Amino acid sequence: MFDGLKDKLSSFREDVEESTDAEEVPEGEDAAADAAAEPASDSAATAAEADSAADADGSSADVASTEEEADEETDGSTEPSTFQRAKAFATGRIIIEEEDLEEPLWDLEMALLESDVEMSVAEQILETVRETMLGESRKQVETTGELVERALHDALLDVIAVGQFDFEERVAEAEKPLTIVFTGVNGVGKTTTIAKLSEWLEDRGYSSVLANGDTYRAGANEQIAEHANRLDRELISHDQGGDPAAVIYDGVEYARANDVDVVLGDTAGRLHTSDDLMAQLEKIDRVVDPDMTLFVDEAVAGQDAVNRAKEFNEAAEIDGAVLTKADADSSGGAAISVAYVTGKPILFLGTGQGYDDLTRFDPEALVDSLLGEE
Repeated sequence: MFDGLKDKLSSFREDVEESTDAEEVPEGEDAAADAAAEPASDSAATAAEADSAADADGSSADVASTEEEADEETDGSTEPSTFQRAKAFATGRIIIEEEDLEEPLWDLEMALLESDVEMSVAEQILETVRETMLGESRKQVETTGELVERALHDALLDVIAVGQFDFEERVAEAEKPLTIVFTGVNGVGKTTTIAKLSEWLEDRGYSSVLANGDTYRAGANEQIAEHANRLDRELISHDQGGDPAAVIYDGVEYARANDVDVVLGDTAGRLHTSDDLMAQLEKIDRVVDPDMTLFVDEAVAGQDAVNRAKEFNEAAEIDGAVLTKADADSSGGAAISVAYVTGKPILFLGTGQGYDDLTRFDPEALVDSLLGEE
């Protein structure tokens, strides 16, 4: 999963290592390095030079001025000075500079965009990596690769973990019945995801009822009914063309009367530009007031999935997302971007065709996987 992005992140790490590990101390800095390596001698020499300067012109102010200029050389700029670089080298450290990162960061930006990572997300990752590494000195006993991995780990986690909450804890603490409505475009596995989540809940001791609010599409009842029969779940449905809000409301009433824990409501696949379907979704919100609305899309849709998630969230606020076909996605762009652009978390990944192929989304585990730290 996401193998293409893994390879590109690994290439970035190697590029930075090559650009920093090939560095040598610039010509003319050997004396400064020697001085930094021998602090006691350095102090004595500095004191002697100061006395000599004072004797020569009778002015201790000139000595103070010289010392201030030395301080400015190290403190007056965010860029490491000649003295800082030489001292770092002499004490077994290497400072990472802008020129070391310029080309690797450009390559990383291109790699992220080619992996369908949304532009603002890629820019945030690059900025975090740059801020973390620029001017950073590392011990020669640790590799630059380790430093890059830490910077990438923090940058990726910052964008992937946005809005995360414990879904199982929220189900456990919610007043029953808990109502969850699913939305998204047609053909992305929304109905199958509902069936998978029903099985996920069953495995954890929660009963569920399915409610088919997709009264718009011919054959929708047959599709969800097949899942309900296989899982031995109750299905609430109306005839095609009926009121979706009424169907899900009936599902809630059934759950209350029969002590069912969770209502899982399907809706017609829609685009944010489809006014009639969006109006149906708004009516469901008014009539049913669901506890959660989950957006479903395919991980393999990449940038399209990211754009749709943003548009759906703006049209009818979502609480989280489920990405299907994650096992077939080599780019990882949607998984990296959806939470950041919506401010709402990815909660589950669909990883296969079986009812058990639904995995809780773990940002830390994903980052570790992308960086080869599993």
